Amino acid sequence: MAQAASKTCEVCVSAPGSQYCIDCEEFYCENCKLLHNRQKLSRNHQFQEASDLIPEGKSKCNEHKEELTLICNICNAQICTSCVTGQHNGHTFSKIVDVIGQLRGDNETKIRAKENESIHNMKTIEDSLESFNNSVESVIKSINDEGNIIKRMVDKSVAQMIALVKEQSKKERGKLFNSLADAKSVFVDGQTLDRKRKELEKSRQDGSLVQKINNLKEEIDKLTINSLPEFPKITFSRKSVAEDDIRKMMGTYTIR
Repeated sequence: MAQAASKTCEVCVSAPGSQYCIDCEEFYCENCKLLHNRQKLSRNHQFQEASDLIPEGKSKCNEHKEELTLICNICNAQICTSCVTGQHNGHTFSKIVDVIGQLRGDNETKIRAKENESIHNMKTIEDSLESFNNSVESVIKSINDEGNIIKRMVDKSVAQMIALVKEQSKKERGKLFNSLADAKSVFVDGQTLDRKRKELEKSRQDGSLVQKINNLKEEIDKLTINSLPEFPKITFSRKSVAEDDIRKMMGTYTIR
């Protein structure tokens, strides 16, 4: 135990040690006492005024007035050497200094064991954290890879659909171009027949003109105008797709 004569703070070693920690058996100044009480491990430690301490001395047996140097293992009491043959006759004993040494050793062993266990736990947690972080990065990469696969599938489907639209629309345009060419051909033939008609109007009206007009009539009757084709139409019907539908196309992850 620290001696009452020590009046200097045993922490900062500069200010007066006006406060005595009963649990730590050390002197503290007022500031160091406040810091000591704020720490988790020592917040419940008890203090008393250093001036109230009784100077430490050797305890003596009340019966034999001898120094208490032994501990009775049966009664768990401090005794002197004379008590061995008296009230504690036949009991087993331990020297106080040995008990103190044993207790101090046990405390140090327990502290070291707890420190080692804490170090082991910290290492385990750090390793687990690193492993978890690596797993998170792996999951994120997998999600990105899956997303890229879906994007490529979408791009491929878009390209295929556009190519199909172009191919089919080309066929429909071809049909319209053919119909347009037929209509132009009929128009040109009609203009040719119209010129013949005008020339016949200038001809002399005789029997040969009748034949020529009949021939023109036959040519006009042979001039066939095709009916209009069914004009193609193209529309696009958008399929409603929600974000949740996209998410369902991808895999899932779990954290536990």
